[in-house]
Amino acid sequence: MKEILYPLLGLLLLVLTAFGARIKDIATIEGFKPTYLIGYGLVVGLKGTGDGTSVKFTIQSIANMLKRFGVIVDPNQLTLKNVAAVMVTATVPPYAKTGMRFDVTVSAIGDAKSIEGGTLLLTPLKGPDGQVYAIAQGPVIVKKKGTGFTARSYPNVGVVINGGMMERDLPFYLARNYVNIYLNNPDITTAYRVEKAINKAFGEKLAEAIDSATVRVRIPFGKNPIDFLAKVEQLNVETDAPAKIVIDSRSGVVLFGGNIEIKPVSVSVDGITVTVRKYAPTLDSYPVGDSSTVGNNKKGTLIEESTNHIYPIKGTTVADLVDSLNAIGLTPDQIIAVLEAMKKAGALDATIEVD
Repeated sequence: MKEILYPLLGLLLLVLTAFGARIKDIATIEGFKPTYLIGYGLVVGLKGTGDGTSVKFTIQSIANMLKRFGVIVDPNQLTLKNVAAVMVTATVPPYAKTGMRFDVTVSAIGDAKSIEGGTLLLTPLKGPDGQVYAIAQGPVIVKKKGTGFTARSYPNVGVVINGGMMERDLPFYLARNYVNIYLNNPDITTAYRVEKAINKAFGEKLAEAIDSATVRVRIPFGKNPIDFLAKVEQLNVETDAPAKIVIDSRSGVVLFGGNIEIKPVSVSVDGITVTVRKYAPTLDSYPVGDSSTVGNNKKGTLIEESTNHIYPIKGTTVADLVDSLNAIGLTPDQIIAVLEAMKKAGALDATIEVD
């Protein structure tokens, strides 16, 4: 996909022209998706900014942890403020293997004022199936957004860099001899092109478009599934999408595809084709002196004149439309009005969205 920019009197027109894209970039292969992990843990070593005594689950968690180390304490006697209960979350790539390290996000769930400077204790991380796949531990760095004077700190959310580690492989299931490819932007034409590209590349009918979002691909007998799917991912396909024009009235950006069809139409703007004149009152109804400029003009004095051009917008593609609008030199508001008028007149075969 390529963007062609047309600056036009403060309005930026972005024309997207279609080029081949890898299947990997426009679709997701069934099962090849990231996995979300989650766990409950404790951050210790805080400077009195942890959970207060009203957060009972933090106190109970501390008592349970100490019990595992052979230390028996009464939860009612604990008044610590240097510990915070947190939820630990992470996203790991498909089929992550044992020993792989990754960042984890730590978020306070009690009334802690800050978890900055604390240390996350060993925390099991579970997958969607409830099984433990990883552990996390390490120093917490509080997240900040922005730079300089605009930088903002979020004291109750932090990250442990490379604090997560896979303890077991994520499962890889391929119980059948085919996989489904799901298009990120469902479209019947694109699904058909993906089917044809795969069948042409491997010289046999392996792919079949099931619907606008799904292409089913059979894995050839005797071939390594990973090797085969890696080759499928690299195939180029020209994507297709419905004709649509998106106008951002606040930023002055118009985005539309180059395959939008346009029928011939004329647009009236300020120019010289149509002339409208306005005169002062005539001689009969207006006092006339010796120096009057009305004289013998029965219409009166010419006090205002305006003219209009009528420009033909020719061509059948959006590129032609852009060239014509550039030649006219309309203002952004006029361009938006022209596009909407062309749509109402049936000269523009596209839907228009104005934000």
